[in-house]
Amino acid sequence: MRGTVDGLGTPRPLGLGLPGIYHEDEFAQRLAAALDVVLAPVLSALDNLPSYLDPAIAPLDFVEFLAGWVGVELDETWPEARQRQLVAEAVRLYRWRGTARGLREVVLLYTGVEPEIEDSGGVAWSPAPGGALPGAAEPSLVVRVRVPDVTMVNPARLEALVRAATPAHVPHRVEVVPT
Repeated sequence: MRGTVDGLGTPRPLGLGLPGIYHEDEFAQRLAAALDVVLAPVLSALDNLPSYLDPAIAPLDFVEFLAGWVGVELDETWPEARQRQLVAEAVRLYRWRGTARGLREVVLLYTGVEPEIEDSGGVAWSPAPGGALPGAAEPSLVVRVRVPDVTMVNPARLEALVRAATPAHVPHRVEVVPT
C-alpha cells in the first residue's frame, strides 16, 4: 500500500479507542487496523517532530525543506554534513548578512577555505571634527578564494552566494585562484 511503512506500528491503535460494542466486531477492528497502517507514519512524524526540526538529525529530504524555511538554497553536490551545517547556522549567519564577517563565514562554509576579502568601506572615529574619512568614495568588493583545484568550486554558485550576502549597492568581483 502506497504511503505506508512496512513494519511500522502505532502506539495508539484506533480499534482500542472504539466504543466497547465494537471491540468484538471483526469488521470494525479490521477497518481500524487498516487506518492504523495508513496513519502510523503521520503519528510517528508528529511524535518525533522535534527531531524533524533539528537539521543535525532530521531526514535529509526534510533538511531541504528546513532550508526553505530559513531562506537557504542548498547545493546538492555538497556532502550531507555541510548541507546540515548550513541550515543549522543559517539564522546566525543572517545576523551578519551584509557585513564582511558574514560574507567571510558564508564563503568559508561553502568552499571550506578562508576567503580573502577586500572592500572599500571602513569605520573609524576622530577626536577632531573634519577628520579624514576611512575607505574609498566608490564602494567595491573583491572576494578571492584560493583552492588547490579550481574545479572544486562552482564559480556561478559562489557568485550567487556572494551576491546574496552583499549589500545591493556594492559592486563585487569573485576570484577563484589556484594555490
